[in-house]
Amino acid sequence: MKKKTTPSPQGNDSLSRRSLFKGATAGIIGSGLAGCSGKFAITGNIGGSKTGEKRGVSKGRINQSVVSWCFKDHWSVQETCEQAVKLGCKSVELIETEHWPELKKHDLTCAIATIPVEGPPFIKGYNNAEYHDMLLDVTKKTIDDSADFGCPNVIAFTGYAEKFSPEEGAKNCVEGFKKVAGYAEKKGVTVCLEMLNSRDDSDPNKGHPGYQGDHIDYCMDILNAVGSPRVKLLFDIYHVQIMDGDVIRRIRECGDMIGHVHTAGNPGRGELDDTQEINYPPIMEALLEIKYKGFVGQEFIPTRDPELGLAEAVELCDV
Repeated sequence: MKKKTTPSPQGNDSLSRRSLFKGATAGIIGSGLAGCSGKFAITGNIGGSKTGEKRGVSKGRINQSVVSWCFKDHWSVQETCEQAVKLGCKSVELIETEHWPELKKHDLTCAIATIPVEGPPFIKGYNNAEYHDMLLDVTKKTIDDSADFGCPNVIAFTGYAEKFSPEEGAKNCVEGFKKVAGYAEKKGVTVCLEMLNSRDDSDPNKGHPGYQGDHIDYCMDILNAVGSPRVKLLFDIYHVQIMDGDVIRRIRECGDMIGHVHTAGNPGRGELDDTQEINYPPIMEALLEIKYKGFVGQEFIPTRDPELGLAEAVELCDV
């Protein structure tokens, strides 16, 4: 991967076959053992703390967000907002715009907006030119809503490979993102392309076999070719760990092209606890090192008490 920290306009010729496949050869390199669970306890005595001590953010150097879909089976929108506020998170994200008034009641923002499409939004992406008109319509509408509300980011995807080679898919993505880049720049909202893993086929919420943008190098080549400060990368630590590993070095290489960050434990996309392999505190320190000012969204799927798991994750990332 080219070590760039700022986007620079390039032609499509930069999307060489070598650069497109460079990420595919990367090993799944572990980023360390998991950190310990939360420092405080809601009930009982966990980690040596006294019962009843306040949970959540204390340092506040990392802006944290609760990803709404992960907790929808446990809490209502109002309850999710209440949990976010209680833990010191500033956002509830990937939640439909119809719920934004509820966020406003709790003095919360939406760190990144989803787009209103039929079916999972990551399937029909910019790698297929036939979807461009549809994607541009819904993305521009969401950019408008985001600019009015104060939501800084809107999510985007390459889509599934379908009939397209990696080179053709990347070319279509560059053309599509260039069509929306100017509008995003005008409105002051960033479109964030998410890299997803295609390796985990155990559950559609844990992996996406067939997704074309499944390596950091591939996505970064697209973004560098677009060359807009308002088209950046959604760096999902869970997905990066599965496909490429070497998480901290990749954060440093991507630099200010990172527009948003997601977390989850690997394997399994569960809590950020000692049953998984990712060492989150040094990763948060690496984000601070590159002067990352965006949000870190807690996007794990609870396997136990969601309130306790979320509190532990927030505290682990509060470096």
